[in-house]
Amino acid sequence: MEPLFIVVLLITGALVGTVSGLLGVGGCFIMVPVQYWILTAMGIDPTIAIRVAFGTNLLVVFPTALSGSFRHHKKAVVLWRQAIILGLTSMVFTFVGAYLASILSGNILKIIFGLAILLGALRMATAHPIRIEGEAHTNPITYIFLGVIFGFVTGLIGIGGGVLMVPLMVIFLNYHMHEAVGTSTAVMIFTSLGGAIAYMLYGLNASNLPPYSIGYVNLLQWILLAGTSIPMAQLGVHFAHKINPKSLKWIFIIVMVYMGLKMIGVFSWLHLPI
Repeated sequence: MEPLFIVVLLITGALVGTVSGLLGVGGCFIMVPVQYWILTAMGIDPTIAIRVAFGTNLLVVFPTALSGSFRHHKKAVVLWRQAIILGLTSMVFTFVGAYLASILSGNILKIIFGLAILLGALRMATAHPIRIEGEAHTNPITYIFLGVIFGFVTGLIGIGGGVLMVPLMVIFLNYHMHEAVGTSTAVMIFTSLGGAIAYMLYGLNASNLPPYSIGYVNLLQWILLAGTSIPMAQLGVHFAHKINPKSLKWIFIIVMVYMGLKMIGVFSWLHLPI
């Protein structure tokens, strides 16, 4: 890998980690496109590149989710019974989503992922606090049903799933926001691990993978991204109360919209060189 690409991945990890700590949002929507563009610039087939970006991203999420869950557990905001039911179900169905990703073309996966980025940006732009009364729902059947959805989406587009889980937990499961964030982080331990393993397995026989890959997971990119994103996330948490997050939030939303439109191919269709 060229030194420039290494520097870009290190910077991406650092920026994503910092923003994650400041705003409490994941960086999947940034890390996946950057990995994809680097891999295609290295001459990797676009379909292989997007799958490797998905699989590697999930492995980056895993240690981040472990660390975050530990912090949330100390604050007693993780509903572990629900998290385990939801997490185990999701973990199983990440294999279904990842299998579908392993047979779909790169162009289709890019469009699906781009649409997911735009939905994530819309959710960030329109989210507002919701007053919750009473306790969170505990029916295990509900969590199994949602686990099927979360796991499938996680496997299909290589994201941790927090952007989907948190609003659904608050709106439909009566979670307080801090419980939704803490519990969804715990669930992501399962979804990210299951998804990463699935991408490794489904890519074992793939050809023309980038160096240092196990299936559709690239260990070099994982080290570069995780090595900077995890410590910078801690720094972001430290400075969260010292920096006005509102402006940073909108910058992040604008970047997400750009990434989403570019992944879908809108700029290419319009012949815009951006």
